[in-house]
Amino acid sequence: MSTKRSIFEEVGSFDQTPAAQPGMIDKGRDGARGAIRVWLMILFGLVVLMILVGGLTRLTDSGLSITEWHPFTGAIPPLNAADWQSEFAKYQAIDEFRIQNQWMQLSDFKVIYWWEWGHRQLGRVVGLVWAIGFFWFLLRRQIPTGWTPRLLLLGVLGGTQGAIGWWMVSSGVTSGESMVDVASYRLATHLGLAFVILGFIAWYMMMLSRPERDLMQARRGKEAKLFGLSTGLMHFAFLQILIGALVAGIDAGRSYIDWPLMGGQFFPASAFILEPWWRNIFESPGLVQFVHRVVGYALLAFAIFVWLKGRKSAHRRTQAAFNMAFVLLCAQIILGIVTVLYGAPVHIAIVHQLLAVILWVTILRARFLSAYPITTSLRGN
Repeated sequence: MSTKRSIFEEVGSFDQTPAAQPGMIDKGRDGARGAIRVWLMILFGLVVLMILVGGLTRLTDSGLSITEWHPFTGAIPPLNAADWQSEFAKYQAIDEFRIQNQWMQLSDFKVIYWWEWGHRQLGRVVGLVWAIGFFWFLLRRQIPTGWTPRLLLLGVLGGTQGAIGWWMVSSGVTSGESMVDVASYRLATHLGLAFVILGFIAWYMMMLSRPERDLMQARRGKEAKLFGLSTGLMHFAFLQILIGALVAGIDAGRSYIDWPLMGGQFFPASAFILEPWWRNIFESPGLVQFVHRVVGYALLAFAIFVWLKGRKSAHRRTQAAFNMAFVLLCAQIILGIVTVLYGAPVHIAIVHQLLAVILWVTILRARFLSAYPITTSLRGN
């Protein structure tokens, strides 16, 4: 029922319809970009830690200490003396112990066991953090439009990584086959997928650091040629990472500790010592280290070319990103040479691996800024 209104009342004074607020549609479409980015940053840090712990597990020859894979019950370590004896007995049955580590006592075994257990536990933590974050944002409908498949992909890749991890370890858990390490090509697959996962997380973090409308506008200024070159550099660096994993898998970095020659000559004499010949590609320390060196030289040459092009970018931040990538690449090559000259000690080898992670993300950033440049004024603001 309507009420009487005074003729002195202003028309519309009783209008309670809220005023439209600009940007509400975009706000719904964007979702909780900031919160999701923080979640991805946590995942990023955990994956980096996972790569480093995995490297230390390999460098300490701890990867085969747990001979079984139980995704859930495996989270519980030995709780008493009987449990420890049982785990040690399983390890004593494989080739690595019988051929290489017969000197080990239970106390020695516990050291390598904790490294591998910690690595597997960290993998479980990564999976748990992903699952909690993904389903939290999904159920609250806070995932930006079009981002659900991307974030789901991270979980799928993480689960695949766990399965590949056991596929890798199982190649070394043998008896009577004279295997004292995991298959190097499986190690390369495992490490390669870790870098792929890290790359996706880093890329998503960069995309979520800016509003969707800014990205759409920035994409109009995409430097296509520079983007193509940085994509090539990304793939080239990834190839070198895989070859580095082959080197690590057979301790090839400790086979020749002179540089620039190998055993006093350019091409190592022991390059093709295995039969059939194709085994040398994965298992000959001389050939694998030689390939790693030559690909490193080629990568440096290509990086110089890309860097010179990147310096000509019309955007200062893009220029800076390519400068940083080139500097880190040079540092990584120098550190690689030092690693060889000192026979790949643990503390230098793990820094070499960490720098590979930093370099990988820096190349991705240069590529991202080629696709989505940030326009700055003449004063750099």
